[in-house]
Amino acid sequence: MDLQKLQEELRQKALQRAQAEKAASKPAAPAGKVKGPIIDFRYRPNTKSIIGGIAESPIFRAGLIANGVDIDEFYSRARTMPEIIEDLKAHNVMKAVIVGRDAETTYGYKPNNPEIRQFVQACPEIFLGYYGVDPHKGMQAIRDLDAAVKSGDFHGAAMDPMYAQLKCSDAKMYPVYAKCCELNIPIVITAGPARYTANTVMDYTHPSEIDIVAKDFPDLKIIISHGAWPFVDEMIGVTFRNRNVFLEISEYEEYPGSSDFLDAAKTILKDQMMFASACPFVPYLEAAEKYATYGFDEETYEKIMWKNAAKVLGLEV
Repeated sequence: MDLQKLQEELRQKALQRAQAEKAASKPAAPAGKVKGPIIDFRYRPNTKSIIGGIAESPIFRAGLIANGVDIDEFYSRARTMPEIIEDLKAHNVMKAVIVGRDAETTYGYKPNNPEIRQFVQACPEIFLGYYGVDPHKGMQAIRDLDAAVKSGDFHGAAMDPMYAQLKCSDAKMYPVYAKCCELNIPIVITAGPARYTANTVMDYTHPSEIDIVAKDFPDLKIIISHGAWPFVDEMIGVTFRNRNVFLEISEYEEYPGSSDFLDAAKTILKDQMMFASACPFVPYLEAAEKYATYGFDEETYEKIMWKNAAKVLGLEV
């Protein structure tokens, strides 16, 4: 066989392979159109009390203003609980994880767990409560978490290392992780940059810290909230190498460097990335509409919008 004929044969085979791959590829989800079910893994109902608590909080207020949030407009997002539930059902939201917070020891931010319990009891078919834990409260916090989960009103735990002013791998955190393993519940670790919040250090939630916890507790399902931005590459790597780490990047999808998160969601992290809105900071429907513009194929879109979360939550897929 002469060289010219061989080159032509190879070219034809390459063309046929490319055509076959194109035919097999799944279509992208329609841009801007939310379709199918949604599980929102970071959601707080935009009631008047929640909106007001955030807007006046010493933790959040300065950051909200710095990020250009119009406080009056933020207050205008408040709705009644019946309105919120009706809206979620209308847009096929299967589940909404309400992430608790307790930063009482460090900031005087009292736990919002009692309010979360009320939300869950108002609509248990949609709302899942994740109990906010203050690790400084020692064994009392562990006993409270145990009782909360066994009551049936809470299905997971949540901690804020930044607001606790502790590294993820600090010894005070480990009893919480151990209790989560004992109860067979996931934990949400909030890992945003906590802009303008006094006495916080970004190393508290550096991905290397999360890597240590994932190694020490391989049976613990760990959901990293806000993607540990700006440590994008490091967080992608830690998630990739640990099968028990899952990632949501609420609020930071379009921040500098975050396009790498979206690329990873289409490839190496398609089974570990989950949708979260961070409502009421971002209206959940507005956040969901963004995800329909990111060019995910149909299979990946469904995984991110609900299937990956369903598996973490132990729901039937």
